Amino acid sequence: MAKSSRLTTMIIVLIPVAVGINYAGKFFAEALKLPLWLDSIGTVLAAMLAGPIVGGISGAINNIIYGLTAGPVSFIYALTSIGIGVTAGLLYKAKMFENAFRALISGLIIAIVATVISVPINVIFWEGQTGNVWGDALFAFLRSKNVGIWLASFFDELVVDLVDKVLTVFIAYGIFRALPKSLIYNFRQEQ
Repeated sequence: MAKSSRLTTMIIVLIPVAVGINYAGKFFAEALKLPLWLDSIGTVLAAMLAGPIVGGISGAINNIIYGLTAGPVSFIYALTSIGIGVTAGLLYKAKMFENAFRALISGLIIAIVATVISVPINVIFWEGQTGNVWGDALFAFLRSKNVGIWLASFFDELVVDLVDKVLTVFIAYGIFRALPKSLIYNFRQEQ
């Protein structure tokens, strides 16, 4: 296995921590009936610390666990979580988390990636809807104006993902900046 994709002890510990953060975020958002998901904070953080592969794995495992314990609908969205993790890791490598402005741009990029991956899933499985009150209200409005299902579904997903992913990125960015530099350095040494 190449050095950059080794499963080291630090990475083996990071993955369940990231999954736990994701799970807690999603559970919190659902319990409070927030119009957000907040289920990718750990994925983005893992991607920043250990790279795109670990970010994608963390996201996928979260969806599998959440699918087994709280709602099977989460299984198929593992594809979206992989996309989020890989994108966040690549953006980190491109120095797109160096400051708050770049983190904002990263959040917007991740939102677009998540939307592009999720829309076909939404159309195939849920007739274009997300199950989110904000997005589905917009979807219903657009469909009532004879907007096509794919475009209505795109805006349904995007209106939620823009807020959710930017907030997710800022939370992960804040956690990352609060971590001891020695911990971040240790992850850098292992890549």
